[in-house]
Amino acid sequence: MDLIDMFSSLLFLLPLLYLLWTTYDRRHRHCYILDYECYKPGDERKLSTKFSGEIIQRNKQLGLHEYKFLLKTIVSSGIGEETYAPQMVFDGREASATLHDGLLEMDEFFLDSIGNLLKRTAIPAADIDLLVVNISMLSTAPSLSARIINLYKMRDDVKVYNLTGMGCSASVVAINVVENVFKTCKNSVAMVVTSESLSPNWYMGKDRSKMLANCLFRTGGCALILTNNLSFKEKAMFKLKTLVRTHHGASDEAYGCCEQKEDDLGFVGVHLGKNLPKAATRAFIDNLKEIAPKILPVRELIRFLTAKNLRKMRQRWNKAAGGKAVTINFKSGVDHFCLHTGGKAVIDAIGQNLGLSEYDVEPARMTLHRFGNTSASSLWYVLAYMEAKKRLKKGDKVFMISFGAGFKCNSCVWEVVRDLSGDNVWKSFIDCYPKKNLANPFFDKFGWVQDADDNFNIPDDYQIPD
Repeated sequence: MDLIDMFSSLLFLLPLLYLLWTTYDRRHRHCYILDYECYKPGDERKLSTKFSGEIIQRNKQLGLHEYKFLLKTIVSSGIGEETYAPQMVFDGREASATLHDGLLEMDEFFLDSIGNLLKRTAIPAADIDLLVVNISMLSTAPSLSARIINLYKMRDDVKVYNLTGMGCSASVVAINVVENVFKTCKNSVAMVVTSESLSPNWYMGKDRSKMLANCLFRTGGCALILTNNLSFKEKAMFKLKTLVRTHHGASDEAYGCCEQKEDDLGFVGVHLGKNLPKAATRAFIDNLKEIAPKILPVRELIRFLTAKNLRKMRQRWNKAAGGKAVTINFKSGVDHFCLHTGGKAVIDAIGQNLGLSEYDVEPARMTLHRFGNTSASSLWYVLAYMEAKKRLKKGDKVFMISFGAGFKCNSCVWEVVRDLSGDNVWKSFIDCYPKKNLANPFFDKFGWVQDADDNFNIPDDYQIPD
């Protein structure tokens, strides 16, 4: 064979070798969830509506008007009688909570969920190559990630990312961090720890925009183990297909709609502004615009664009022509919807905008009722509900959507790798769900009376603050 023939053969083989190498390399960039563990505190930490009313009474800053507002919010929030609160609330110390209370709350979660997860997966803590921790409202020195490393004696060379201030959408941010590290680190094992510390962040003032957090947020958390090691592929539960992050922090309106700050009396709380729904809607729409082409079949995209252009043409020729707005059918590319449990109104709004059925929003609605808003870990309780109901079958696609301060909307799609059994945090009481009636049992006592004075039904056995 002369040099020209050899050169011609190399020219033919090099692209083929490059294609084979890049295909092999991409396989190692895949991000799999091997297992996850949601945290469930003991029954002694359940927070009923009646006890919530008693906690409200302990705030000496509140008058009758604020008391009414808080009770109305709790009763109509969609939260049930079995959500969980931190220990300091049951000790009556929410007005004087300390850093120790926050660390105790985190340690309970770390020792329970991380310990159970490592035991079930049979992966030693020393085998964790990457640790990503997101606890938005508690930043300590050493960091909470360092605290986990100390508790479980992880390796000296473990890669560590500690995320704070990222809000309810932080767990998708954490997944994105893992995904990016996996692109350059083959055969790695990562742990994501997501929760929120309520203890040192209980608001004791009387600003309505800051009181809402006390009503909606509850104790919870989730630990996950992810990998790009192909030897774990058959054991994995989910495979990440795509992830999109939208951040509107450049807008002053979006930035300020969810913000931690002091009130006029110096009490620190999380302000939830009236323009939050508008900011959330804008971020949501922009996020959907980017992720839709990545997850929907071409036929649905063509149908949507064709119908949208025809509607514009009709309106151009006849300005009176309106008709029903054209919507895109996300069910054509997604089997399940994992929605952030920000509140009843949030779930209703997302369900309506995406054209979802009651079956589709059931996991989020039941999670809100049973566990409340557990911040960034909420998504994993919703996913666990689907798994416990044995909805997740091999090949199914799960669409996760979350919102957070900034203002952010983050979403991702997971593919179910194998049929899932549902042995998780819901296992012992999943047969009680879905509940047909989610009305708060205290509604008759605490419900609004719609009269000219907007009076409020207060139980006779409750002493109203002066």
